[in-house]
Amino acid sequence: MSDEYDTYPRRKSPRADFHDYSCGDYFVTICTHDKRHYFGEVDNGEMRLSAIGEFVDAELAGLSSHYPYSDVLMWVVMPNHLHAIIHIDDETTPHVRSALSVVVGGLKRSVTMYARRNNIEFGWQSRYHDHIIRKPEYGNKIAEYIRNNPFLWSKDCFNDEV
Repeated sequence: MSDEYDTYPRRKSPRADFHDYSCGDYFVTICTHDKRHYFGEVDNGEMRLSAIGEFVDAELAGLSSHYPYSDVLMWVVMPNHLHAIIHIDDETTPHVRSALSVVVGGLKRSVTMYARRNNIEFGWQSRYHDHIIRKPEYGNKIAEYIRNNPFLWSKDCFNDEV
């Protein structure tokens, strides 16, 4: 018996198939739809958040209250994307495969609901990018990148004005 959905090609998952994403440290990048500047603008190397950008920032700060097994160690909200280092704790994770996806999906859902409640035009890119942080020196380089992101906006690959 053939399923009507079998005719559609399956997209390859961008997640590493050798890792279950139930614990560890991850560098996550989430972009807005069409890389539109919903979250604010960079002015002289400083991010000026819009209302929805402020909401995203607050949600990142409080993410662990919704997902106690997660901790956002560092983040930056940029005009059309965000970067975060998210730790998924092995001791408290409900050991669901892809706990990271649950956390990211919850963040995206919460921001989308805020936008709808406040009649703010908004949309996410359908996927997100993650990088498993395996060594402290990689985490340190990523933290430096996040810290300097607003200052380097004029050269950023996500800046559509470059």
